[in-house]
Amino acid sequence: MNAMNPSQSFPSKLGGAVLVTTMACLGLWTQEAFAQIGSPSPSLLPQTSPQNAPSILPPESEYTLGPGDRLRVDVLQVEGLSGEYQVLVDGTVGFPLIGTVRVAGLTIPELNQILVSQYAKYIRRPLVTAILTVPRPLSITLSGEVNSPGAYALAIEGGQKFPTLTQVIQQAGGLTPVSDISRVQLRRQKGNQQENYSINLWELLQKGNSRQNVTLRDGDIVVIPSKTATDPREVRQLADANFGIRFEQEINVAVIGEIFRPGSYKISPAIRASSITEVSGDNSSTAATSSRANVENTQPVRLTQAIQEAGGIKSQADIRNVEVRRENRDGNFELIVVNLWELLDEGNLDKDVILQNGDVITVPQAKEVSPDEFEAIATANFSPRSITVNVVGEVRRGGAIQLQPNSTLNQAILAAGSFDPIRADKASVDLIRLNPDGTVTRLNIAPDFSLNISSDKNPTLRNNDVVLVNTSGLTQATDTLRELFSPIGALLGGGALSIIDRLN
Repeated sequence: MNAMNPSQSFPSKLGGAVLVTTMACLGLWTQEAFAQIGSPSPSLLPQTSPQNAPSILPPESEYTLGPGDRLRVDVLQVEGLSGEYQVLVDGTVGFPLIGTVRVAGLTIPELNQILVSQYAKYIRRPLVTAILTVPRPLSITLSGEVNSPGAYALAIEGGQKFPTLTQVIQQAGGLTPVSDISRVQLRRQKGNQQENYSINLWELLQKGNSRQNVTLRDGDIVVIPSKTATDPREVRQLADANFGIRFEQEINVAVIGEIFRPGSYKISPAIRASSITEVSGDNSSTAATSSRANVENTQPVRLTQAIQEAGGIKSQADIRNVEVRRENRDGNFELIVVNLWELLDEGNLDKDVILQNGDVITVPQAKEVSPDEFEAIATANFSPRSITVNVVGEVRRGGAIQLQPNSTLNQAILAAGSFDPIRADKASVDLIRLNPDGTVTRLNIAPDFSLNISSDKNPTLRNNDVVLVNTSGLTQATDTLRELFSPIGALLGGGALSIIDRLN
């Protein structure tokens, strides 16, 4: 029996562990290394997604002086050398006795050291204290997916040291729906070199990682990149963030396709009033009063609101493939295909996408719409509130009639006062329809008022349909006789016409 020699197996295992540890420290994991040590495959490890993209945060640094800062310098026991000074445009300050000193780019401790060394030439063991009394406004530039990109001068007030990234985004009017806050870029000039940092604000929103809300410095450039594909769930989260999407301004969108009034529309955000109850009183359980206060909440412009403004969809609209074409600030276009049927069928609010300025909405034509779906679509809030149907012929009140979008042939006849009891042919009604391709369809229908929606005898109507109630055969015969005998009846004093009227 050959026993295993521990001295032979242990070093190999230890060496493998040391190798793997070294590779892990160096970031050199490979598929072969995992296979050798029997560890999980890299495919089983957490993958990097946009919301957990790695961050490269800038280090915290002291305030550096620049043109516009106001300083207070005190030289102990030498009152003539103490006073307040302002940093000039060239970054210098003129001090008594020592002359001009360049202070731009220095921190307060560094300035103190320079002043001590300079005054030491004239004063034995000088005690110098410099403090910043009024900091200059910081110049910060924002570009990319913010509502108002550009350069901003931010005053430091209330003892605040530096503005944060989210505060500056708020100053720029908030984000756009296509902003990618997982890859916010910060460019900072340090000396003659530019330092680049990457910030993931999803860490702030979802995990409360306040380190991602970095403080900015004078001259910083912040770039909010565009997303290649918009996620409605992320857009909804950004709409709830205090630095996220803002809805105060109206937007300009275009709506085309299977809608009643295609064109360009300026749409204002919806304002919804909600009530809150305030309870007041003393500490006893018997004394309490309540009052209601209305609070207005601004809601973003959504897809269904734009379709409503355009008059609603037509009966042949394909709501499963509504397209939203969007141009990002980087010049690229994004095509968002929206299935509004999921909004009706499942109540999926993410399908009612938030729009942004310049969006182009296209509602395509459907090849066919089933009767079951037609009723649900007709009652949706993005369908027209009414349709116009012309009921002509042998009815009591013919003409153009306003009906609900899902109205049927029977309802149109009843809305026109029903059949003329004497002249109408109750078994012969023509439905005349102008098709989207320009052709005309004419169907002869025998109405049955005992039926619900039926494609054969009680079809649903569309906008601008014409319902023609035909004249009965007996009425047509009497009308013909009336035309023939009207000259003779005039000679006979109306005797022949009275006989025809009795026949009718």
